[in-house]
Amino acid sequence: MKNIAKDLLKIQAVFLRPDDPFTWASGIKSPIYCDNRLVLSSPEVRTDVENAIAETVKEYYPEAEILEGTSTAGIAHAAIAAQILGKPMGYVRGSSKDHGRKNRIEGKLEKGQKVVVIEDLISTGGSVLDVVDALKEAGAEVLGIVSIFTYGMQKSADRLGAAGVKNVSLTNLDELIEAAVEENYIAPADAGKIRKFRDNPSDESWIQEGE
Repeated sequence: MKNIAKDLLKIQAVFLRPDDPFTWASGIKSPIYCDNRLVLSSPEVRTDVENAIAETVKEYYPEAEILEGTSTAGIAHAAIAAQILGKPMGYVRGSSKDHGRKNRIEGKLEKGQKVVVIEDLISTGGSVLDVVDALKEAGAEVLGIVSIFTYGMQKSADRLGAAGVKNVSLTNLDELIEAAVEENYIAPADAGKIRKFRDNPSDESWIQEGE
């Protein structure tokens, strides 16, 4: 959905900086930085995103019985979309609590319930698949994932494919690049550099392209 891509660019939830790359925690230099938590701070964009999540659940996962947010960024999105849909929700912690009931999955989840995971961002796919595994171990039937944005990296496609897990993203890097060029956030020449980064993040030769 290019309108979602434009929304994310407008509030700088996704920020493109090919001439001055960001450095990820892994040390990889990236022309893109994503912080979809900013969606929650913009009522107009939040409305667009949450309605789109709800519509995506209805279209691709009509049998869904409960939404489960990823901790922490997916929790609010799961809650709002669940409210729109009139469905229950819960969320999955990164690890089990070390006190009380030591839950990892918060909220009521019945064995056999059909679940859709709500995630804000998918890069390599590792963290969301960890959530899927936790839900399956608890007896849930995971129908798939709805994410706000995905880089579309091959590693995530391979991981999700190997696990047999479906992901539907509201928007992706290619749509974002097209929108960014149309809205003059980046020059047309930068589009290829960003795609080259996406195709092989560990190869930093994209930084020198066009210089």
